[in-house]
Amino acid sequence: MKKPKKFDYNVVVIGAGSAGLVTSYIAAMLKAKVALIEKHKMGGDCLNTGCVPSKALIRTAKMLSYARRAQDFGLNKMEADFDFAKVMDRVQNVIAKIEPHDSVERYSSLGVECIQGMAKILSPYEVNVGGKTLTTRSIVIATGARPFVPPIPGLDSVDFLTSDNIWNLRKQPKTMAVLGGGPIGAELAQCFQRLGTKVTMIERSDRILPREDQDVAEEVIKKFKKEGMTILANHSAISFKKEGEQIAIEMESHGQKTTQVFDQVLLAIGRQANVSGFGAEELGLELTERKTFKSDEFLRTNYKNIFVCGDVTGPYQFTHMAAHHAYYAAVNSLFRPFTSFIPSPFNKSLKVDYSVVPWATYTDPEIATVGLTETTAQQKNIPYELTKYGIDDLDRAIADSEDHGFVKVLTEPGSDKILGATIVGNHASDLITEFIMAMKQGFGLNAILGTIHIYPTMAEANKFLAGQWKQKRKPEGALKLLGRFFKWRRG
Repeated sequence: MKKPKKFDYNVVVIGAGSAGLVTSYIAAMLKAKVALIEKHKMGGDCLNTGCVPSKALIRTAKMLSYARRAQDFGLNKMEADFDFAKVMDRVQNVIAKIEPHDSVERYSSLGVECIQGMAKILSPYEVNVGGKTLTTRSIVIATGARPFVPPIPGLDSVDFLTSDNIWNLRKQPKTMAVLGGGPIGAELAQCFQRLGTKVTMIERSDRILPREDQDVAEEVIKKFKKEGMTILANHSAISFKKEGEQIAIEMESHGQKTTQVFDQVLLAIGRQANVSGFGAEELGLELTERKTFKSDEFLRTNYKNIFVCGDVTGPYQFTHMAAHHAYYAAVNSLFRPFTSFIPSPFNKSLKVDYSVVPWATYTDPEIATVGLTETTAQQKNIPYELTKYGIDDLDRAIADSEDHGFVKVLTEPGSDKILGATIVGNHASDLITEFIMAMKQGFGLNAILGTIHIYPTMAEANKFLAGQWKQKRKPEGALKLLGRFFKWRRG
């Protein structure tokens, strides 16, 4: 199709999840005319089936764990009586309370034209929705991802759960198999174990949380086992079969086959980008080996006016990364082709920045990481020095009976420059922010050590780690001279 002489919109955004919402918001704030098309619910997975509901359930499960730990806090006994259906209803109430933040009403008031319906890209400049064709100078695809369902024999004959439909449960299963030991599987497995379901995690790798360092994963595994969870590492599900109201899973481990029966099965083995069904394949948008949309550092596809952001392009499937992408997608889609004339390195602010990427897994203990892990550094042959501080030594953690876990930081050899940090423990996802800021703004452990931290707080762990780093690098020669100086002063 020939490029139109006039356009209805500056940009049409497809998908109203985190990436699409932030893209639309930025475009509207810049006074561009923007249409946001969503076929299902505003807020996408994060609000409706992901981050928000899982954190609501994690909070309730945490309350139950505190009740069982009453003696840790000097109490003889605490009993928590609950109704599973009411717990799941609370999750929906939390979603409903946050929903206005992502609503049609809010975004319409910001100047975004919100359209309910299935989008179909007809050309690089045309999008059809509800029988109406919109012309636009740029298109941003933010269609997200969905739970991956593997082609395992018999799986299509059983009523399995995913992170999409688990929120519909109102009857608590007595037993549950969680297939997959990544962050989603680990978080939900612990929740249901704490709610009283007997959970078995099935992971084909040699341990759960395989992307984390060994010592990090072990802290979580230790807690899971203490709470009564069964973890079957090096196990692969090879077939499913319905047995009455239950589900039988045949598994293989080291050549040996076994079968176990469960009330429910949760699939949590990754997410698959939504790259088809809206005209992208007909248009010939290129894909990566991971079946995500291929994009350059400006988030452009092989059509220079079609941009992608969020889970649909990756490489990180985090809500905060989707929002990070959205800035670049919005600015580049609105100001092209003018931005094309800005030479490097002056166009650096237009290129998506993966230099400081944080993430968290909301198990108990929490895991939070930014930058390099030891495993990644070793795989990439990046030299580093390691400093590790045990949170069992921290006053506030001891007072809270949460004295477990650690902070570890990778620094450039001979420097205080932070290459990566990982925290395992209570409120790790909050504590990591100091290291994120340090890496982004270019200050190191000396600056953290020289910053006043309130006593007693969990955040002191970061300062104590910096102190530990400094202690190992104290100037022995200068200290010997000082010793002689003070001896002289004593006469």
